[in-house]
Amino acid sequence: MHAITIERPGGPEVLRWSEVPDPVAAAGEVLIEVVAAGVNRADALQRQGNYPPPKDAPPYPGLEVSGRIKAVGDGVHGWQVGQEVCALLGGGGYAELVAAPAAQVLPVPKGVDLVDAAGLPEAAATVFSNVVDLARLKPGETLLVHGGGSGIGTFAIQLGKALGAGVVTTARAAKRDRLLELGADRVIDYRTTDFSKEVQADVVLDIIGGPYLQQNVDSLKVGGRLVVIGLQGGRRGELDLGQLLTKRALVAGTTLRARSAAEKAAIVRGVREEVWPLVDEGLIRPVISRRFPMTEAAEAHRLLESNEHIGKILLTI
Repeated sequence: MHAITIERPGGPEVLRWSEVPDPVAAAGEVLIEVVAAGVNRADALQRQGNYPPPKDAPPYPGLEVSGRIKAVGDGVHGWQVGQEVCALLGGGGYAELVAAPAAQVLPVPKGVDLVDAAGLPEAAATVFSNVVDLARLKPGETLLVHGGGSGIGTFAIQLGKALGAGVVTTARAAKRDRLLELGADRVIDYRTTDFSKEVQADVVLDIIGGPYLQQNVDSLKVGGRLVVIGLQGGRRGELDLGQLLTKRALVAGTTLRARSAAEKAAIVRGVREEVWPLVDEGLIRPVISRRFPMTEAAEAHRLLESNEHIGKILLTI
């Protein structure tokens, strides 16, 4: 088969469409003939040499795919050859074939195009595990989503609204109208406005990290929950712990890729039970910015790093 390999750590130009050995479906896995793969920040970090894949994952980037099951490994039940699916991966999605743990595979939701389904697993698993499972967002509460124009952001906006929460997001002014269409109650331009003076939130989902730490706590209500899932702005920040105590607030940090197979299986099970029905009903839809042929992965990475997109970027075969 062919896959996107990383010639050396560096910019998008190091990505190559190369011939590599075919994967096989081991016990507990299914082999997926890939139709499309989602492009994520983690892929760019891996390309740069800053985020190596887990030891049991293929060396190629790609944390989510959609496609058709080509083979089923021993001990797998509930999946059949030819089924259209999407899957959460530890890596290897930028390829013609990929082996995925059966417990991390999901059916394509009703009304969702098979290609577009590639943009769902990573965002759904990330947002569900943090906003619902960890932060326990409740109807009537306020959710603050940073990076509203990202794949994570566009999914979080829709999920927050579907759960009955008010949603505020930070994003560039040019993305405001589209994010309001997705259900955001307010969009704050982070380049001109201090969001911490404009919103009080019960839950904050943050992809920026250090530079936003104090502002995030400033924006929390009493009993609020801050979940940091990205460090795009940096790893370090200062925090007034007295304020944290006064607000009885929770600050948590999580990643998805490095979790154990059992943890990922539990998250995917929760997504299927609690989030997929909302997608089936049309309350949540994949937001696709652009599709690129898999061989143009470098161009897809350039668009990702420009921050000009809204929603997911996909690679197609």
